[in-house]
Amino acid sequence: MAREEAVIVAGVGCRRGTSADEIERVVRLALGMHELPAERLQAIATESGKATEPAFPEVARRLSVQLVACTTSDLGRVADQVLTPSRFVLEAKGLPSIAEASAIVAAGRNARLLGRRIASERATCAIAAGEGR
Repeated sequence: MAREEAVIVAGVGCRRGTSADEIERVVRLALGMHELPAERLQAIATESGKATEPAFPEVARRLSVQLVACTTSDLGRVADQVLTPSRFVLEAKGLPSIAEASAIVAAGRNARLLGRRIASERATCAIAAGEGR
């Protein structure tokens, strides 16, 4: 799969109450790290419990992308593929990652992380490329 043809997804993890501005900022920073324009992004993804927070639909609207809510069982199935496990997330959710795992799940078949997650004060973001769901 050529990078130009890949489905590009931003997986996001954050603390409760994180603003849409901060989530959008960390997504744009992560895209910039991989030299990807925001127009290449097709979805943002997070754990289903976080997807109901107001910031996530707002960021999806701002970036004109789909919001993908990932179940904890889906995230658990890709746990062995994350690059940056989080002790905090492991203790809170029983998973090694929200951002990286969400990106992998939402990118679909043959998904792979483009690199480790990045972090802001209240949010993390990882970018994955795949063939879609």
